[in-house]
Amino acid sequence: MVQADPFKNALKQLDDACSILKIDKGTRDYLAEPNKVLRVKLPIKMDNGKIRVFTGFRSQHNNDRGPYKGGIRYFDPEGGVDYMEKEVKALSSWMTWKCAVVDVPLGGGKGGIFVNPKKEKLSANELERLTRRFAYAISEIIGPKKDIPAPDVYTTGVEMSQIMDVYSKMSGNENEPGVITGKPISLGGSLARNVATGLGCAYCVREAAKTIGLRLKGAKVVIQGYGNAGTFAAEYLEKMGAKIIAVSDTKGSIINPNGLDSKKVLEFKNKTGSVVGYPGSKKISTEQLLTTKCDVLVPAALENQINAAIAKKLQCKIIAEAANGPTMPEADPIIYSKKILVIPDILANSGGVCISYLEWVQNNMGYYWSFDEVASKMESHITRGFRDTLALSKKHKIDMRRAAMVLAVGRVVEAFKAKGLWP
Repeated sequence: MVQADPFKNALKQLDDACSILKIDKGTRDYLAEPNKVLRVKLPIKMDNGKIRVFTGFRSQHNNDRGPYKGGIRYFDPEGGVDYMEKEVKALSSWMTWKCAVVDVPLGGGKGGIFVNPKKEKLSANELERLTRRFAYAISEIIGPKKDIPAPDVYTTGVEMSQIMDVYSKMSGNENEPGVITGKPISLGGSLARNVATGLGCAYCVREAAKTIGLRLKGAKVVIQGYGNAGTFAAEYLEKMGAKIIAVSDTKGSIINPNGLDSKKVLEFKNKTGSVVGYPGSKKISTEQLLTTKCDVLVPAALENQINAAIAKKLQCKIIAEAANGPTMPEADPIIYSKKILVIPDILANSGGVCISYLEWVQNNMGYYWSFDEVASKMESHITRGFRDTLALSKKHKIDMRRAAMVLAVGRVVEAFKAKGLWP
């Protein structure tokens, strides 16, 4: 099966926003393509003494509002190396819009190496050599005021620390923590980073509930995906008074209409390897989970989970997309016609980039905030982004997904026009 070109999807979303904003073709063309896409060859000596050549990428989409920002993933999509290049281009453009929606002064970037370290079982030493070689290869285009990478698929604070170390040594041993985010706390990382996506999603749900007059106390919540985003979304929504009634992971889905204790479910999953079998719960199918009658549905797993068939059966009032692209384009008009309020992914899961921005700010000024201070600053960005998106949705009579893109594109165009073209 040939995978859809993600960059074409990104361009379609841009075209829709440009049409609503009546943006001229020249400006649209400027916004479409990344400013720069670097493709690098990475020869590595493996543990067996043989040389293997990997391919890496860094796409810098737009920096009109600030330095490029975006993750580095180690992954091997089905379409191969050429597909990955399209993927990082698309992801870098989505990062531009995500930063603009929550009004952080950064642009969009994305990078990666075509490798799956889990599948290939690379040793820690091989992974470190690969990471440091990649850091060396892209060192000419990254920097605290140019391009600030972060962790993504199959990368962690370990890889970020190694990239920072390479860059710092190549800069004359200057301490440059601001070149990267997602670092360990001991190297200048930020508090609240681990909960960022889930907490940001919970803030969005709270604002959406106010909008439709839903009381969160006692509201029923279904969460698909019980990884980092899903577990912390569950925890913070519970603290706001909501009741988690169904959750899922890769092994299956469970439900208890009377409510589940999110922390105890996580403890059970960590102990047994799955949420399935949690005492007092009943196993259900993925479709049953997504179409369960509830107040809030949080897709926090994979992309393309809600298709047209599922959309017709949805029985929720709010969808908060903690995952990237969980709703297929064919489902959007159906959901909109059902008057379900969708908090699109570039807003609902923007907590990560908000904290990345705040980590970068702390690095640059050399002063670090408490957990509550960081969370409060993130809350301000996300709630403002939600309100601004909602206002445009009402003004143009469009769904929240298109409204978020209109908001983001409008902000980037404003910066672009203010600077002008030179040389």
